[in-house]
Parts: sequence; structure tokens; C-alpha cells
Amino acid sequence: MKIKRFGLIGYPLGHSFSKGYFESKFEVEGITNATYENFEMESIGNFPQLRDWHPDLKGLNVTIPYKQAIIPFLDDIDFSALMIRAVNTIYFVNGKTKGFNTDYIGFWDSIKKLLEPQHTQALVLGTGGSSKAVVFALTQMGINAQYVSRTPEQGQLGYADITEEVLQAHTLIINTTPLGMAPRIDEAPDIPYQYITDQHLLYDLTYNPAETLFLKKGAAQGAAIKNGLEMLQLQAEASWKIWNG
Repeated sequence: MKIKRFGLIGYPLGHSFSKGYFESKFEVEGITNATYENFEMESIGNFPQLRDWHPDLKGLNVTIPYKQAIIPFLDDIDFSALMIRAVNTIYFVNGKTKGFNTDYIGFWDSIKKLLEPQHTQALVLGTGGSSKAVVFALTQMGINAQYVSRTPEQGQLGYADITEEVLQAHTLIINTTPLGMAPRIDEAPDIPYQYITDQHLLYDLTYNPAETLFLKKGAAQGAAIKNGLEMLQLQAEASWKIWNG
């Protein structure tokens, strides 16, 4: 029986969700011809070597900090990933690699049932690879998305720019930064939480802890909240479909 090898690349990988998720999936679904491994790489420049060492690779997930850096190393890239400018899924076929982005699928499918008529404008905290997928999904939904950065570039807001008026206009707030992720659970994005209301929805891509300080502060103001666990599960399933499709 030919074994299908899958895995995850990133650095570091101590926080990885994917390995446990797929190993559990293989066990529950009785999949005996697949393995999932963590490939921790200190440099994305080691990717060609990884391909050479593991010619039986069928698919990879990509996590921090390589979702954008991996693109020049791929033979092809899906249109959505090209538009997002970030890849979190690689499919190996006929000796070639093709990059996809399933983060936006996971985010879209996990947030759509929570959206209310007032959620027409969003603040996206952070500007990394995951934020690009979030903004792409929001734009496709017809929601205006505004980046917020510690070092804002043209067209972006800084955290000091988030006033009461800005929060009144932007009732959807998505945290794509690692602030609040275990073990540093006492951290949260620096926004004026006192201006959040029950009209707001706060979404955190972090899933550990289940309720970050960002979400706790929002809930204390009456906002609806959601963490990123379902998004991760949905993007993983979308990756699996690509690898087997």
C-alpha cells in the first residue's frame, strides 16, 4: 500500500493545530495510507531541500512566517492565492507544486452565519499573510475592510487612529495578530474597548486560549465574539479536498 505523505511547514511549530487535527481525522475516518508530519524550517530557503528529501510528498500546509515567502518557490499558484498574495496549502502533482489559500474559505464559512446588517465595515488588526485572506473574503462578501497596523503604510490605520467615531463606523473587528495567544494570554490589541457595543462582532483568529483577552474585553461590552478554531477546521478540510481532488 502506497503511503501518502502530508505535512506542515513553518517556524516554530510548537503551537501547531494541523498535525493533531489530521492524525485524528485519519484515525476517525479509518484512513491508513496517510501520514502527517511537522517540518520545522528555520529558513524558507530550505524548501527545495525538503522537496528533494521527501519526493513522496502529496501536500503541505504552510503557517507563520512563510505564507508569503513560499510563493517564489512554487511552480504554480491558484488565482485566489495570487490575489491574496499568501499561500497556506501546497499540492504536489506530477513533480510540480501549486499553491492555494484555504484560509479565506475557512474564515468565510465560519463568519458568514454571524454577520448582521450593521456589519458593513471591518477593522482588520494586523497585516500578515492571514490578514490578506481575511480581507479577500470580506471584500468578496461586500464588506469594506480597513487594515490596522503598528507601522501603518499608506491607506492603513495605526492603533492611535482608532477613535470612538472609527469604532462606531466599524462594527466588525478581526484580530489576525498573535497578541493574546498562549502562553502570553495577558496581551490584547491596543484599541479603545470602552467604545465597543452590542452592535459589534469581534473575531479572533487565535484559538488557544478559546477566549482571548481581546474577546473577553469585547464580550464585556456586549459584543458577539468568535475564536478561530472553526476557521482552522474548515480550512484544513478545504486543504484535504485539494490534495485528494
